[in-house]
Amino acid sequence: MRTDVVVVGAGPNGLAAGLVMAGAGLRVEVYEAASTIGGGARTRELTLPGYRHDVCSAVHPMALASPFFRAFDLAAHGVRLLHPEVSYAHPLDGGRAGLAWRDLRRTTADLGRDGAAWRRLLDPLARRSGDLADVVMSDLRSPPAHPRLAGQLAVRVLRRLAARGPLDFRDEVAPAMLAGVNAHAIAPVGGIGATAVGVVLAALAHGVGWPVPEGGSQRIVDALAAELRRRGGRIVTDAPIDDLAQLPAAHAVLLDLTPAGLLRLAGTRLPAGYARSLRAYRRGGAACKVDFALAGPVPWQAPDCARAGTLHLVGTRQEAAAAEAAVAAGRHAERPYVLAAQPGVVDPSRAPTGRQVLWTYAHVPNGSPRDVREQVKDQVERFAPGFRDLILAEHVITADRWESYNPNYLGGDISGGATTAWQLVARPVPRWDPYRTPLPGVYLCSASTPPGQAVHGMCGVHAARRALRDRFGIRTDPLTLVAGPDRVEPGPPERCQEGDGTGGHTGRRGTRQPRSPR
Repeated sequence: MRTDVVVVGAGPNGLAAGLVMAGAGLRVEVYEAASTIGGGARTRELTLPGYRHDVCSAVHPMALASPFFRAFDLAAHGVRLLHPEVSYAHPLDGGRAGLAWRDLRRTTADLGRDGAAWRRLLDPLARRSGDLADVVMSDLRSPPAHPRLAGQLAVRVLRRLAARGPLDFRDEVAPAMLAGVNAHAIAPVGGIGATAVGVVLAALAHGVGWPVPEGGSQRIVDALAAELRRRGGRIVTDAPIDDLAQLPAAHAVLLDLTPAGLLRLAGTRLPAGYARSLRAYRRGGAACKVDFALAGPVPWQAPDCARAGTLHLVGTRQEAAAAEAAVAAGRHAERPYVLAAQPGVVDPSRAPTGRQVLWTYAHVPNGSPRDVREQVKDQVERFAPGFRDLILAEHVITADRWESYNPNYLGGDISGGATTAWQLVARPVPRWDPYRTPLPGVYLCSASTPPGQAVHGMCGVHAARRALRDRFGIRTDPLTLVAGPDRVEPGPPERCQEGDGTGGHTGRRGTRQPRSPR
């Protein structure tokens, strides 16, 4: 039976690409090296039986806002996204905390004399969260869908970089809160990449919230896989691919891989200049992940932190800046930035009755073998005295071990590449079409392409749109293929010839039938 499309990697972007192609009536096969699908969205019992931990991604504002997931409709596929009252909290010493309530007015009231500046910064963006997602999750090559909103976002990012004008803050809580969201980029908190990430995430905290999936992040990818199979797609696990020649012949191949993964599969088939650009792609900072099974809720000193799904544990803006600067310089911070999530605030299914799980990671230099669990515990204990007494079990993944979990996480880089101004736009290489490779019919669709990191599926959608147009003559909006039951009749695809050494992906016309994986 013929294969139209092959996808390598069953993470959110690979599955999103597969769904778009299957929605066009094409036969899709997905190959996943691991024994389970999911990529950065798996859930496992890492510590004790009955304690379900998200292995990588845990909190999903981007999934809720994403144009792909809005079209897919997670709720219609049985995925419940649960909303904490407080999207994120940023505790400070002395029992204080900055609280990003979903209600922007409540947040501005808590911030006192900085409340008005917080509102001016975020309200125009938060009120149009869906449109904001359309802007920031575009391919960054097309004119923005909402030019005025794109301009408002750019002005706010630049003003934060300049730290001048009416958006300045006078107290320390609001700047600490922004530094906490900026640091999600694992980059210097005052840089343009981190600032852009931070402003968008802060706006989404009030616009759509920062939800967690009931039962764990695995539910998201399981829903995508179920729909792909319903549309006739095939998913093969325990199927590592080391060379393009291992793949069955297909009219299009979409790779949910990093530039290093493409280099590994393509070998010497890539032009020297393109291969050189892929090798120059910079890795980002890394994470040391620590999961805890707890005897009860974390005893936060600031009581309302118990209502937050996500917490940024680092202290003041100055401390956050120092911690992220250390990592960027290849050093371990004495007091690292720790990102924490407590899904049990809204999802009791994650642990036995009365118990809790705590998801944390600390930022560390890329490739670090250091187990920083004690520093993580110190940061939690700093803002929640008595935390250590609740620990029943713990599980650690050091940065250098992430690749064994997911080969895309090179050296523990969970972001698909460094979040610099250049690599926000020119990822993975400085080309007008970052998804199409020089090998005809072969496309990249991972977080190393725009719009980058997070569980949103849009890297897969943008790559699939190009593959549909180039290889099948289909110019339909790919999101309509995700949402609707109708099939689009594909135009005559380009066939492939044997003997090219690429597994059949040459784009030359021929009559060869697809062959089985070798």
